[in-house]
Formats: sequence, C-alpha cells, structure tokens
Amino acid sequence: MNTAWVGARSSATPSQLDALARAIRITPIIDHHAHPLLKLEALAKHPLLSITSEAHNGDGVHSAIHSLPHLRAVRQLSAMLNCNNTWEDVVAAIEQKRIDSPLEWTAQCLDGIETLLLDDGLDDGDDAQDMVWHNDYTRSECKRIVRIEKVAADIIKRIGKTCDASPRTGQDVLNDAYDDWIGELDTIINEAIDDPNVVAFKSVICYRTGLQVASTVNEVEARAAFADIISNFALLDFAKLQVAALNDLVVHRTAMLIRDSPSKQKKPIQFHTGLGDNDIILAKSSPAHLQNFIRAYPTVPIVLLHAGYPFMREVGYLATVYEHVYADIGEVFPCVSEDGQEQVLRQILELCPWSKILWSTDGHWFPETYLLAVTQMREVFTTVLTNYVRKGHIGYKAAIDLAQDILFRNSNKLYHLDIDFMELDEEPGAEVGPYASDLELFQLFLKDQPPPDFVRICWNDYTATPRMRMIPFRKFKTLLDQGQPTDISIAQAVFGLIQNDHLVPSIAPIGEYRLHPDFSSLRPGPTEGHVSMYGEFREKSGAPVALCPRSQLQKAVDLGAQNGLTFLLGFEIEFLLLERVEGADTSATLSLNSLNPFKHRPAEASGRFSTLVTDGHAWSVSRYFADPKVANLLRDIVHALDSMGIYVEQIHAESATGQFELILPPYPPIQAVDTLLHTRDVMFALATAAGYKVTLHPKPFPTACGTASHTHMSISSPGGDKPEVYEPFYAGILKHLRAITAFTYSNPASFERLKDGAWAGGRWVTWGTQNRETPLRKIEGSHWELKAMDGLANPYLAMAAVLLSGIHGYMEREKLIWGDCEIDPAKLTPNDRAELEVTDMLPASVEEALTALKGDEKLVEFLGPEVVERYCAVKEFEMAFLAEMGEEERRNWIMERY
Repeated sequence: MNTAWVGARSSATPSQLDALARAIRITPIIDHHAHPLLKLEALAKHPLLSITSEAHNGDGVHSAIHSLPHLRAVRQLSAMLNCNNTWEDVVAAIEQKRIDSPLEWTAQCLDGIETLLLDDGLDDGDDAQDMVWHNDYTRSECKRIVRIEKVAADIIKRIGKTCDASPRTGQDVLNDAYDDWIGELDTIINEAIDDPNVVAFKSVICYRTGLQVASTVNEVEARAAFADIISNFALLDFAKLQVAALNDLVVHRTAMLIRDSPSKQKKPIQFHTGLGDNDIILAKSSPAHLQNFIRAYPTVPIVLLHAGYPFMREVGYLATVYEHVYADIGEVFPCVSEDGQEQVLRQILELCPWSKILWSTDGHWFPETYLLAVTQMREVFTTVLTNYVRKGHIGYKAAIDLAQDILFRNSNKLYHLDIDFMELDEEPGAEVGPYASDLELFQLFLKDQPPPDFVRICWNDYTATPRMRMIPFRKFKTLLDQGQPTDISIAQAVFGLIQNDHLVPSIAPIGEYRLHPDFSSLRPGPTEGHVSMYGEFREKSGAPVALCPRSQLQKAVDLGAQNGLTFLLGFEIEFLLLERVEGADTSATLSLNSLNPFKHRPAEASGRFSTLVTDGHAWSVSRYFADPKVANLLRDIVHALDSMGIYVEQIHAESATGQFELILPPYPPIQAVDTLLHTRDVMFALATAAGYKVTLHPKPFPTACGTASHTHMSISSPGGDKPEVYEPFYAGILKHLRAITAFTYSNPASFERLKDGAWAGGRWVTWGTQNRETPLRKIEGSHWELKAMDGLANPYLAMAAVLLSGIHGYMEREKLIWGDCEIDPAKLTPNDRAELEVTDMLPASVEEALTALKGDEKLVEFLGPEVVERYCAVKEFEMAFLAEMGEEERRNWIMERY
C-alpha cells in the first residue's frame, strides 16, 4: 500500500477547503506585537538583510544570504516587485520604490493589518516614525506597548547624571535616589495603566539577565546594585539594565502594579522568549524559566512572544495550563524556513487551545518585514489547517474560527481594543488569489463571456483515453450558488478499462470514487458552448486516490517543493492531418463478442481517411500553407487557443506527409499537462468540423518520421541552473529511464517509432548536448528535452514518473555518470560506449518496458505498488486485445482513437 495516501478521513469538499483558505487570506490582522518603521532618511543606516535574520552585524547578517528564509524572501519579493529572482535585483527594486512611491509601497506592505500594537523601545528610536504616523496605514488607530526595561533605564540615566553632578555622594543620597527611581517608575507604569493609548507592557529581561526571574524581589541586592551604578555612573557609560536584581525588580514591580490596579481589565505583560539576536543567552530564554513568576501573578495576563522558538512546546504547555498565559507565534515569520514555520504552528496546536494563541509580525524598521510576515503566515496557515481538515482532525468551519481567533479576536479581547470584526473587502472583479473559492473562480471566469451550455469535467485514463462528464450549466451553477458539492460519482473501475470499455478481468465493477473538478484549470471550449476543467479522483472520505494520474503528478510536484525544487514543462504536439473520405462507411467500427473480448469482426476504417494531397511536403516548408483549407484550419486552431489564454509559440510543418508540430508555452507541471490535453481536444474538434482528422499515431507511415510528444523541462527554482542541482536530477531520470519508458512509450505503435538515426531519441539510455539522437537532449542549463515520449502516453503518469525519478536523484545526489554523447549513440564504438557509460538500451516492446518497470523497485516505491500493479494489468490486457489484430487493422484502430 502507498502509505503517502493513508490516514485522510475528512469529508470536506473542495469548496469548503477553499472557504477556509479564503478566510485565512482576507481575515484582518491585529498585529499585537510590532515595532515602528524607520523614517525614510534613516533607512540606509540599517542592513536590509536583517529582514529575515536576527543577526544584525558583521558576518552574521551577511551570511543570511545562504539561509532558507532569505531565499524564500527573495522569491516572494521578486514576484511582488516584478524583478529578477536575485537579492541584488530585489534591493534595487525596493530602493526604486523608496524613490518613486514610498507611501504606496508602505501601504502595500501593511495591507491587511487592522491595527498595530507598537513597542517603541528599540534602540535608535530617534530614527523611527512616531506611533500616530502609522495610523495612515491601518484601518484602526495604532496603540502603544511600553517597554519597561527602557523606562527603568531612562530614569536611571537621568538620576545618574544628576547625582554625578552633585557634591553629595553619601549613602543617604544613594538611598534617596533609589527611592526616587522606584517612585518615578511606579508613576510611569501607573500612568500607562490608565492611558487608553497604552494596551500592554513589554519585558526584554530575556535579553538582559534571562528568564530565570527570582520568585521575590531581593530589596537588599537591588539597592546595592542600584548604588553601584549611580556611584560609578561616569565610568560605566550606562545604557541598559544588566543586573539580575534590578531587572527582576522591574518585572515584579510592573506585575504588582497591574495586579493592584482598580481596573478589571488588566493590561498584559509581554515577554520576549526564545529567538533573538546574539545578546540572548539561549539557555536562559526558554519560557519554562518563568513558571514561578507566572504562578505568582494569576490575575496578570502574560504573553509569551515569538513562540519561544525553539521552545515551542514549552510555550504551548504554559498557555494551556495557566489561564492567564497566552502564546504568540510571531517573528518566526519570516525568520524561520517554511517547514520550520509549519512545525511551529503544529507544535503550538498540539496542546494549546487556539483561544490562547495570538499572531504578530514583530515587524520593525522596514515595511518589507510586515509584508513577508503576513504573506508567509497566510501560506503556512493555509497549508497546516487545510491538512488538518482533510485528515478529519477539525471541521472546516472550526478551522475558519481558529484562524479568525488567532489573527483577530483573541488579541481584540486580550488588549480590550473593542474593534468590530469586519472582513477585508476584495475589489470586485479583481484577480483572485491562489486560494480563491470555486465560486469566485467560476464567477471571474464567466465575467467577460456568455454563459456556456455545458461544463465538462475531464480526466485521462490508464490507456491515455481522454474522458469526461458534462453537466448542463444551469445545474452546475445552482450547485455552486447553493454551496453544494460539484464533484461527480465515477465507478472505481475507471482505472481498469481499456479503450473499448472492457474491464481488466481481475478488477470488479464495485465501488465508486468522487471526481473533484479543479476550478483553476477552467478553460473555454473545446467547442462552442462548452467550458472544461480537469478533475482529481478522491475517496468518499475526501482522501486522494493513489490510482489517480493527476494526483500522482501532484505528489511529484509536492515532493519537489519540499526539496526546494519547482519545474516548468513545455510540450510539443506533433500531429498528422488526414482528410476524411466522403461516402466512407463511418459506422464501421471494431466490435467485440460479449463472450470473448478478443474476437472481433474486421474493421473498415481504412477507407475513412486519406493522406493529404501535397506538393512536396517536407520539414518546415512554406508551400504547405498555400493550401487555404489547411492554412485556415491551422490559423483557427491558433486563434481558438489564443482566446482561451493558451498562446502558441510556434507551428510548422514536420517531415511526414500531412504532419505538423504545435509548440506550447512552458507552465508548472499540472497546468502544463492540463493545457496539453485541452489543446489536443481543441485541435481534434476544429479539425473534425473542417472535415479533417487529427491523429497522434506514433508511426503513421513505416518509412517516414514518427510523431512524438517531446517534453521540455527546466528547474525553475533558485539555483536550478547550477550543475550541482540539475545534473543529479537528470541522472535520476536516466537511472530509471528503462522503467519510465513503460509510461512514455505505452503502445506497440510507440516502439515502431523507436529507431536509431531518425531524430526520435534513439534506442540507448544516454544524453547529449543538442543531440536529437539521445532520449534526453540538453539544451541549456537545466533546460533539457525528453524525446522518448509520444501522444499515446498518459502525460500525468509519464511526467509523474519522470519528475519523481529526477527529484529522488537530486535528493540522493546521483552522479551523472553518463558522458555527454556528441554523436548518434548507435554509431559509438564499444570503447566509446564504455567511456561514456552508454551500456543500456531502452526496451524494445511494451512487454519489455513493463518488465523493466516491475523490476525497478525504487520507481515502484516512488509511484506506489498499487499504481504500478494496476497500470501493468491494464496495459497487459490492452496488449492482448491489440495482438489479435492485424498490423493495418491495428494502425487504423489507433488512429480512430488518438
């Protein structure tokens, strides 16, 4: 069993998951712990690199460029700034924003934030904007958080300067000064307690002497420490409180004043815990050290900031067992990698009630810190919470409440802000984000076009037969408007059928799957009055179906993303154009005896189609397009695709009579395959309407060039063009290429094309730079072409096998042992082959390819034994059926269906 799919029990529909994702995307944020932004003229004083790092100087901050948080930030910022994916280009684009539109850029960075609760006690405070300035960028007024150590230190500075200038230096003076310090500290804290613009206090004792706060104040030690500072004030260059007795006193004093205040609405104390710069002693930054202090003040709300990273479970535990303790999960966005952020959220939620969890940016100095924190939080919340819903750990409505509580309601209540909850408005007609609901996507899709007659939900089976279900538009729209599921019940036998609907004998027609449409794949067509999208199969529980080809490709994409790899695929569609013969018996088709599926009467299809009459057809010739019927058809295909947002890159004549090639643009893998299949449907429909037949038969003429479905691949993630990244990837593909061939060359006709010296990729397992006689052709950098694939392959399964092999090659650091083959591998001498490691040949038949697949234990593991077993069973049943036909009969039979 493929354990990757085990454990999902949710009955949540895609619409419900989309509703959760939308709530995460548009819930306004009460940023309960942040810092002021710098004045424009002060921005250059601070390193922009610090936006993803707690290192603030020297090699520490500069080495941030080699961290996962930095690389992720570069990817995200470059996309938002529409610049190249390098740090240098991001910096240049940000500096241009500061020149051209600083206010607009700041507004964009703080978009979605309801209000800021600002700790203005950072160093270099004179370089920062005041609290009121920030109100222009939030819907509700910003509030202040008082940093108590700074207040205490500022009072000491004033007292120290006064005493240093006084001739009186005796103990009485020091005692009076200490009492003045306590009195002034109490006054400021009490004023802040009464000040409606102050909503909380903040302690950075973690930075000063650690979180091991004494259970009680030691007055004798505190007085002695204070006297020592004042007596030596001129020599100390005093800036910060660094004495445990005094720091403990300040924290206890603040807590006592809050506790004893007459107001029932007690203002919280926030404690920095865990993650910080190198001032922190990490061993003393665990919030577990605060437990005695927490017990001492049960009526004083206490907020443990920054998830205590890396002490997340300690934070979650304390917030769970103490009613007045709350867990913040800020600052890890964006200072921790995506995987780490997901772990933070999961570990907090392992134990802690979400009513005790708050979220903040810890944004400071640069507006980009806010932008990255919010963007990454929404991504991670969506990933983690939708996964919980899919697994049945929480209902989708409860998950929406969880997100809204953490982002808004909990802070609103704790800090007594009394802000009305109001979801952020999305501009009508604006481009929807990646987590838009099905209804939003559908409404946007229909905005500029008339309602269709039918909605198609499509899939591709194990024989690469394109199949679909159609729903009248009115019915489909009603389901969406009412929030009803739009998935369709399909028999589980769907992945056990061959082209004539006969079922593999070992599979029973029992049970059903649910076909879930993916609304992001919506396209008009392929015929007028129709719209189409592709679906994924799921169990009734909502769990993905391991046998689903599209889900297999998604699994590969997900594995790549987990390892920092993303991909672009671009397909070339080679096709043969045939003329339909008027008056031919179009009703004549193969029939099957119900008792024996391999008994059939002869087909009469050979008279249905004829090759085009041409004046010397050849590769890339121009004369072919002088035929107005052919030229008009090819023009109509390109125009139709253009109207669907599919922008053809090239179209030209190929070598065989009536053969052409249409080149699609590169897309991410799922979108690329969806686009490929939809494009083929458009081509088939328009050709039929014009009196032609399009076929993808791999070898339509024994002595002419074959017809392929070449695939261009590149690694689009940062560093993808580095040999140390792409060489192990392509080494993994070559290592498993014999087994992969079972998916890419899936029909006996495929092996009729598999020839040496025919520009078809040849028969040898190898690669070569710009060598069209190798199955893998290197073009440039990570851009390579897979030539060993044709139009009879299921492209989801084929590309899943290819990408999974390559990703595991990257993960295992496979060596590209094959040398760059510069000539036709068939012409290599034995010594040349040994030197280039060209020792294996591709399978020579479907049967041999299936044997290679079954024997490749790793690829079976990658895909899942269940998938390989089912695929082999279907192909073997199909081969037995095709073997009963004569060569010409089989050729026509395949042309009718592909």
